[in-house]
Amino acid sequence: MEYLTARQAAEKWDLSPRTVQQLCVQGRISGALKFGKSWAIPADAEKPGDPRRVHQQENPASVQPAPNRVLEIGMLMPLMNTPFPPGRCRETAEAMAAGPQRDIALAEYHYFSGQPEQAALEAKSYLASSHMGLQLSACLIYTYANLSLGRIQQARFALEELNASLTAAGEQSPQLQAASAFAAAAGAVLLHLPLPRELPELQDFLPLLPPGPRAFALYVYAHYLYLQGEYGQSIGVVEATLSMGAAQYPIPAIYLHLVAVMDSMSLKQMERAKAHLLSAWELARPDDLIEGFGEHHGLLGGMLESVIKPGWPEDFRRIIDITYRFSAGWRRVHNPETGHDVADDLTTTEFAVCMLAARGWTNEEIGKHMNTSPNTVKRHLSSAMKKLGIDHRHDLKQYMLR
Repeated sequence: MEYLTARQAAEKWDLSPRTVQQLCVQGRISGALKFGKSWAIPADAEKPGDPRRVHQQENPASVQPAPNRVLEIGMLMPLMNTPFPPGRCRETAEAMAAGPQRDIALAEYHYFSGQPEQAALEAKSYLASSHMGLQLSACLIYTYANLSLGRIQQARFALEELNASLTAAGEQSPQLQAASAFAAAAGAVLLHLPLPRELPELQDFLPLLPPGPRAFALYVYAHYLYLQGEYGQSIGVVEATLSMGAAQYPIPAIYLHLVAVMDSMSLKQMERAKAHLLSAWELARPDDLIEGFGEHHGLLGGMLESVIKPGWPEDFRRIIDITYRFSAGWRRVHNPETGHDVADDLTTTEFAVCMLAARGWTNEEIGKHMNTSPNTVKRHLSSAMKKLGIDHRHDLKQYMLR
């Protein structure tokens, strides 16, 4: 029997080599054999079909007319789309009627409260759901939960599913196009990857989203502006979004406040940064929704060390555990995809000090901000530069996030 490599099969089927490898891992290519880290694929093997389409063909009742499919967008991140008072997050998810919506809501709760193992397990069941709101939610949660777990292959698979859904969205209703755009943008921007080519303009899909995901989409947009160095415009988007009712949706509101901290620190507006950080903390702490703080640690410019560590040292330690876990997976996707070499092997304190130094802060300014001495700052910088193999302070910028 003749065999093809994954790359040859990819060219034959018009897929990416990574997608072909994932199909092999999932057992969806008949006769594929693994040799070391490579796959041998029978030359006469057929291109696997989309399991969602197969499911629909086998179950005609699942193929609904457009008006009913529009309603599926209500399944898009249902907990994110539910207002609840701080301290009632889990209760709100558990109060939903038993079924898929409740399952996804609990996956959201477990992810945002720093429990990725449980979140990934709950989301996995809906990765091939025929209900697009559920499927997109599951893929988004599964992507980030697996990053935190160090399961990079699974994270990449779910990320590619998000992009594939966006590519296919032109055949769907405008609301489902909006849902696909929301999920694909969140998957790309938060990993600091290039935006998908098929992504529509913000104004074309934003009004079609439910209010909670719409607020989170504006966080994603503000994060994108931050990465472009548009700090004033970014924080303007955040504060306008919060003023128009987003604050009643705690999950997106936490993330909006965190990007405002990033902007404020870039603008050297420390009191404004502190106000936004404490607003995020007041929303998050009653429900233990600390995942976002760990995800953003490297971008917050030492604010967690300055504000959270002195008042809540145990919570700070747990946030740092999340930071190490999440950032390790983040780099394993970001660095190879973009060709950038975001710093690895630094402690969280070293990274925070280097971020500020790369932005032009003096040792005295960093020490005052982080409640430590200039000499301690100098020691952290020296240790970090030795690990990075550089001799000059101005070389730090190439290894830092914005």
